[in-house]
Amino acid sequence: MNILEGPKTPPIVQLIQWIADPIGFMESNAKLYGDIFQTQLGSKFSLVLIGDPKALQEIFRANAKQCDADVGIANESLPIVVGKNSILLTNSQRHKRKRKLLMPPFHGSRMVAYGELICHITQQIVSQWQIGQPFSVRSSTQVITMRVILQAVFGLYEGLRSWQLQQALEEWLNITASPIKSSPLYLRFLQQDWGAWSPWGHFLRCRQRVDDLLYTEIRERRENLDPTRTDILTLLMSAEDENGERMTDEELRDELITLLLAGHESTATSLAWALYWIHKLPDVKKKLRTELSSLGDRPNPEAIFRLPYLTAVCQETLRIYPVTPIAYSRVPTSSMEIGDYQFDAGTMLTPCIYLTHHREDLYPNPKKFRPERFLERQYSPYEYLPFGGGNRRCIGMALAQYEMKLAISTILQNLELALPDDRPVRPVRRGLTIAPSDNLRLVVTGRRTPNKTPAAATVG
Repeated sequence: MNILEGPKTPPIVQLIQWIADPIGFMESNAKLYGDIFQTQLGSKFSLVLIGDPKALQEIFRANAKQCDADVGIANESLPIVVGKNSILLTNSQRHKRKRKLLMPPFHGSRMVAYGELICHITQQIVSQWQIGQPFSVRSSTQVITMRVILQAVFGLYEGLRSWQLQQALEEWLNITASPIKSSPLYLRFLQQDWGAWSPWGHFLRCRQRVDDLLYTEIRERRENLDPTRTDILTLLMSAEDENGERMTDEELRDELITLLLAGHESTATSLAWALYWIHKLPDVKKKLRTELSSLGDRPNPEAIFRLPYLTAVCQETLRIYPVTPIAYSRVPTSSMEIGDYQFDAGTMLTPCIYLTHHREDLYPNPKKFRPERFLERQYSPYEYLPFGGGNRRCIGMALAQYEMKLAISTILQNLELALPDDRPVRPVRRGLTIAPSDNLRLVVTGRRTPNKTPAAATVG
């Protein structure tokens, strides 16, 4: 058996490095210690980061009784954001129950119903972008995904509640929009409420405003439940588990926040990265336009979703900079042998998505954005895992991919965009995720005519 190695710097230093530069932290340690190494993130969390597909296969295939999921270091910060009832924080049977309740809105005909919505909202937003004026890409994609999620999840189209919730969520999420601002999520001694103007006090008060709006919406919808509505909140309110029980108000709140974060923040980031690479590399944009034009003037959303090169562009976007660099930790309940290592019970085995996606043996020249690699080879779920793996794979995966593809196609069909300069764009920490740095800008250089709106999907 090999001896597990890892950085020798003090735990607090490792934690600060993880907060400030997660990509650099993972890469530097992988070079020194290989694709399986141990790190101590603060005084509480000793994680084994794993970027070896064979080891990941063993972990993901392990029986839950042998190796149960644990959110690891996120267990300290996630409840603060998503609440203790979130599916992200449940284990074993409780997780199974939650997954059954949450899955139906994200599959089949329900998914198709969101196509028209995504295309319409994207076209509505991009029509407001001014020719010749550079704009923040991530802020703009955040508006698109926020509107989509408010309408798809809550059925809130226009009106005061929709506007209030959008403003409150944006303010709350932007509080942790940089490594420094994210620090209180990881460093407990910074979680001090010294009033509304203190960072943590501001965070708590913004969260309370969001909660007040969510609970008001939940209460009003329960009082006037309309089973004919197809938004996700209505579907979740009506869903029953095998015992005939429905979600409590607190459970609904926590799952809604989880969906807002996973379906809004993550997709906004992925969409921003995709637009960057498409306009950074002229050949990519040219191939996408050629593929889209093959569908005619009014392509159906389902036809767009199936386009192979567009799919490859989205896959490569999620490979090169996955929104979350690590997946759920798995904790063996007894001694477990994986590859050349022996792990004791209680060890936090943490799949490292980023390191797996940057293996030279799987992805030659991994720093290069090259969608063709996904047309030349099919990767296993242990080699490519932007949405996690095993029974913890993100339930919103299909919706995120659908939204990404339809938003990209709508933008390319309606606008000519360009990067205003060649400044490097870096991946930086944004709360619990990794996002492009704030200097990512695009500029509208022209509008494409006539506007080609994807044909409406049937809403049901």
